[in-house]
Amino acid sequence: MNWKINFLMRLDEEGIFVKSEPYNQFELWEINDKYWQRFAELAAENKFRWAAGFAEQSGEQFYVHACFETAGNYILLRTTINISKPDIPSQAPVYAAANRSERHTHDMFGITFLRHPDPRCWTRHKAWNKHEYPLRHDFPVQGNPSKITPPDTGYHFIQSHGVGVYEIPVGPVHAGIIEPGHFRFQAVGELILNLEERLCYVHKGTEKIAEGRTPQGLAKLAGRISGDTCVSHAWAACIAMEQAADIQIPRRAALIRGIFAERERVVNHLGDIGAICNDVAFTFAFMQMMRLKELWCRTNYELFGHRFLMDKIIPAGVLVDVNEAASAFLLTEIQELRAELSQIMPALDLNSSLEDRLYTAGYLSPETAAHFGTLGFVGRASGQDFDVRRDAPYAPYDSVYVKVAAENQGDIASRFWVRYKEINASLKLIEEFIEQLAKLTEGDLIADWKTPEKESFGLGIVDGWRGEIISYVRFGENNTIARFYPRDPSQLNWEALEKAVLNNIVPDFPVCNKSFNCSYSGCDL
Repeated sequence: MNWKINFLMRLDEEGIFVKSEPYNQFELWEINDKYWQRFAELAAENKFRWAAGFAEQSGEQFYVHACFETAGNYILLRTTINISKPDIPSQAPVYAAANRSERHTHDMFGITFLRHPDPRCWTRHKAWNKHEYPLRHDFPVQGNPSKITPPDTGYHFIQSHGVGVYEIPVGPVHAGIIEPGHFRFQAVGELILNLEERLCYVHKGTEKIAEGRTPQGLAKLAGRISGDTCVSHAWAACIAMEQAADIQIPRRAALIRGIFAERERVVNHLGDIGAICNDVAFTFAFMQMMRLKELWCRTNYELFGHRFLMDKIIPAGVLVDVNEAASAFLLTEIQELRAELSQIMPALDLNSSLEDRLYTAGYLSPETAAHFGTLGFVGRASGQDFDVRRDAPYAPYDSVYVKVAAENQGDIASRFWVRYKEINASLKLIEEFIEQLAKLTEGDLIADWKTPEKESFGLGIVDGWRGEIISYVRFGENNTIARFYPRDPSQLNWEALEKAVLNNIVPDFPVCNKSFNCSYSGCDL
């Protein structure tokens, strides 16, 4: 705890009084709002990572939160501001990762972040009037929609000038089934000079419609934040609710959650490896990886009732068991996947045309990755050696060794091979969880639920397949949700993509983009 003592001493020297309260996975620190930016400056000096930011309304006040991480220790920083004068110093000049989060908070609550480097709206397109703030209590769930939403014009993209400089607008509507997102390129010839993203075209109102839900209803909603991350988002939300209710789930349920989360990781990494190859016209690898992904999705459906394991993690436990027969089937499937990959991956590794397209392309330096707080395989391919499962372990990862794949080359190839290494690590973890399950007698899958007291809250932190997910839940009266905020890792990784494509050629953008594979839906709450 030396980091805490030293940091608190530094805050005391600055005259920053901190009210500290320990919780299960984190500590709550409360400070005066005038020190909000100064705290961030001191945190940055001490190598704290900025992880999440959000706000909530309580009567005539706003609580503003920022989450920091250092050496696996999480601090939830909170301050209070009055709704009649909702402004606070911005942390974005210190932490680039706070940029879009603060813009989202401004759009949803009307909180002004003073000296923010980018005052443009982010989530607010044209669906709401200028002085309407959807997450305030006086805003109705259905909103006040006009018959026709005005077109999203007037957003001031960065302009480039010079001989031979031209602009390429891409999206927001794309070919195929991907979600809407706008990419604005400036280029000379084929060389990309700048990329700017515009997201949040399909605002779902996730935070608003969470209000008033039961714990079971919130778990269902969380599992639909991002369709490829059903398990991990539901798990993070359930951990937050279980903290608030002071519930310890059965060990068997924790092991099954771990099995499901690692299967989700394997499925998505298989698909991404294939999709990266497809974007450079290596169709053989795409077909093989998608075949393997499909087999695992079918197993999910046959054994547990859903291809993506949606709604299988519930508050206080899990809905389905992994019995002896299912365990045997999963172990056999793991051996078959290893055998298949042992034949496919050498063909990829030895393919010179694939190597030419992946190596050195889409370079994200370790410094840039750290600057934007990048997470998961994107961060780990650029020297960010952090994994919640290992560095802030939660059940069942507190009983196993988690091998974390990390590289520092930072290119598409690194992100490609980190995925493959994570598949192998996940297969080993699933085997260990099944082995531990076999040693348990048949037991409960769900603990008894205890209604949380009003204003009790929790912070669920898990490592999803894209990286660290943070979910905040606060309860209101009668076992209902008063506030829910989920932070998908893509919120931090999207901005890093803008830097990774610089000085690449325009035709390489699709494969750069796929190597990140950020979620649109996970950010467009």
